[in-house]
Amino acid sequence: MDASKLTPGQRAYEEKRAAKAGMSLEAWLKDKERRARAEAEEARKAEQAAAAPAKKPGFFQRLLERAQKPL
Repeated sequence: MDASKLTPGQRAYEEKRAAKAGMSLEAWLKDKERRARAEAEEARKAEQAAAAPAKKPGFFQRLLERAQKPL
């Protein structure tokens, strides 16, 4: 995010947040962008892990499932 593309209200808000964090506006915006990219990457990885096909149950798992079924 570029500081020159912010509206005056957005710029004032981000300046307050940067001051509270003890950073300059430019450093704050770079850090904010880096955190947003990291969160997006983490969300993408989580989505891929959730979409992975389920593993076929092993021998003992199938044996336990059969033992739990009623006769």
